Amino acid sequence: MTETSETTAKGSARGQRSRKAGLTIERVFTTPGVHPYDEVVWERRDVVQTNWKSGETIFEQKGVEFPDSWSLNATTIVTTKYFRGAVGTSVREWSLKQLIDRVVLTYTKAGRDNGYFATPADAELFEHELTWMLLHQVFSFNSPVWFNVGTPSPQQVSACFILSVDDTMDSILNWYREEGMIFKGGSGAGLNLSRIRSSKELLSSGGTASGPISFMRGADASAGTIKSGGATRRAAKMVVLDVDHPDIEEFVMTKAREEDKIRALRDAGFDMDLGGKDIVSVQYQNANNSVRVSDEFMQAVADGGTFGLRARADGHVIDTVDAKELFRKIATAAWECADPGLQYDSTINDWHTSPESGRITASNPCSEYMHLDNSSCNLASLNLLTFLRPDDTFDVE
Repeated sequence: MTETSETTAKGSARGQRSRKAGLTIERVFTTPGVHPYDEVVWERRDVVQTNWKSGETIFEQKGVEFPDSWSLNATTIVTTKYFRGAVGTSVREWSLKQLIDRVVLTYTKAGRDNGYFATPADAELFEHELTWMLLHQVFSFNSPVWFNVGTPSPQQVSACFILSVDDTMDSILNWYREEGMIFKGGSGAGLNLSRIRSSKELLSSGGTASGPISFMRGADASAGTIKSGGATRRAAKMVVLDVDHPDIEEFVMTKAREEDKIRALRDAGFDMDLGGKDIVSVQYQNANNSVRVSDEFMQAVADGGTFGLRARADGHVIDTVDAKELFRKIATAAWECADPGLQYDSTINDWHTSPESGRITASNPCSEYMHLDNSSCNLASLNLLTFLRPDDTFDVE
């Protein structure tokens, strides 16, 4: 048979389709024929944590297995936060191998089952390369992956969620529930409360609305009772309010007023240290607060002008404030207690990567994830020092 350009094209097309049918994995870190676990020296360690004030032992697991290159701090974090199973039982994880295998083998199996890999060899190489990078601390998944993947729990893997809430009781109560389930799975959530009517507006029944600050209190208390991921870290929250909301001044001073309470109670002899038994009586301690400012507001600050606060229902101005004075209150409160932060709404939406899908109104608790309401982000972290060459340049390949 004589090969023609047509048959060559057909063969090339088939080859392209074959290559596109699955992922091909390049070997970067691993050694052919050698499992990553066999390239490191393993040792047994005892992990003991004590209360920094009383000296009481609050966690103990003896004989955990880690590479000898891992620091005691890294060993303690993984053992106390990410090993699954009750301490002292046969199901408790005790080796870094078990933890990495639980996650990596789950992902590799899912890839095989769903036909993601071009060949079985690619699947094995994916498993080994991922294992090597985790073992050598080149990168790490966000905590919900370690908490949930490969366990009987729901496979919640995103650390960051942005929720939404409307000005109805059903929506507000659903917000509480959604946040609670997100915290239970080991993740954090942010949302913008600006759709909720202010305490200066009327209800359809004729009464006055509670305003978003009162509903923040309930959500804050709920977050304070839930250990994130069923583990030992606290829930993470971000609460955002637009600068033109009529309750903005109360929002700005919310945490600063609570700091005044903390100082007064501390001086009276109460235990107000972080984690102290009396600190739980103080409100609004489980969220980061941020004011969403617009270019219009910032221009009013620069010009020394006034700024209108708008009703939630129809947008008409129901109050005005001195923009510079409000900005000074924001700065003073942030100086006193590090809250509120600022989110520059106009700039954020100017840089929006999918503006046709809707506006960005909030962020995750740490503010590195800015996107649509009711969306999530699966984070991972790179250890940049592992990419640093001896000549102080980075290996970007």
